[in-house]
Amino acid sequence: MNELRPNGQRAKNAILLIWIILSLKIVSLISSFLQYDMIQTAAAGGTISTDVANANDSREQVIGIIYLIAYVVSGVTFIQWFRRAYFNLHIITRPLSHTEGWAAGSWFLPFINLYRPYQIMAELYEKTKSFLDRNKITTTSSLSTATLAVWWTLWIISNILGQIVFRYSMKAITIDQLNTSTILSIVLNVIGIPLALITIKVIKDYSQIEPLLIQTEESKKQHQPVANLIEQE
Repeated sequence: MNELRPNGQRAKNAILLIWIILSLKIVSLISSFLQYDMIQTAAAGGTISTDVANANDSREQVIGIIYLIAYVVSGVTFIQWFRRAYFNLHIITRPLSHTEGWAAGSWFLPFINLYRPYQIMAELYEKTKSFLDRNKITTTSSLSTATLAVWWTLWIISNILGQIVFRYSMKAITIDQLNTSTILSIVLNVIGIPLALITIKVIKDYSQIEPLLIQTEESKKQHQPVANLIEQE
């Protein structure tokens, strides 16, 4: 018989990596402002030395590489937590709309990744709230689907804008194009800050409730008739 699996460490890992992403967003935002200032100087007819321009490019490249690595690792840790949470939900209540595998796979499928992860997260919140209500469990943590709506809206905007920034920056050659690319990067980083904060809240809110699910299931087992326990084995 499947049993609930601890998910606390996975939640901590995911939250830690998102804090790192948030820090890199702030660093990237500062770097973009410095680049914007440099471009404005050049556009106004000022002189930018080769060393200054090269230093700017090197700084942007290093930040970009570090951010990409952190982003991939953060994505892995988040999906690990998300999948384990949905696995546990299958243990405590059925039926659910999707299999556990969709909690991971839905992030990688074009078009489906625009709505399926949100559906699963919303179901995670709603079914867990129903479980707590059925078992008369009270908690100070709030599983608000309104929070999820804001989270997912920011996620979609960030990803679409991220694609635009990446493609545009690859073609940016003129001062005007570099200026536009930099402004878009600034906007992207600004959006990324509240997105990171609300993602941390989403994980934290649910992870505070998960231990209650395990305790409740263990308590039920202890009070089951012996015949039922033998059948499960």
